[in-house]
Amino acid sequence: MRVMLKFTIPTTEESNQLIKDGSIEQKMETMLGNLQPEGAYFCPIDGKRGGYLVFNMEDASDSVTKLEPFWLELGATVETVPVMTADDLRAGLQSL
Repeated sequence: MRVMLKFTIPTTEESNQLIKDGSIEQKMETMLGNLQPEGAYFCPIDGKRGGYLVFNMEDASDSVTKLEPFWLELGATVETVPVMTADDLRAGLQSL
């Protein structure tokens, strides 16, 4: 199932330190490597660092390995929602 992940990283001394010492780059690379997103967009969200990632989740249990690093490594707030492409929508509508 295709999922869109919205994440925000609180602006705290901890997260600021990740930026200052450059360790956020390796953390993000590891998380992106784990997710293998088809799309990744980074932007401010409600005044916080954040982004949107679209990736495939084969099984509900994948949420543990794919989402936990955002909480554990970044202290992020995470929201997920199932999404589809235009082709997926067309196929679904044709099945009605």
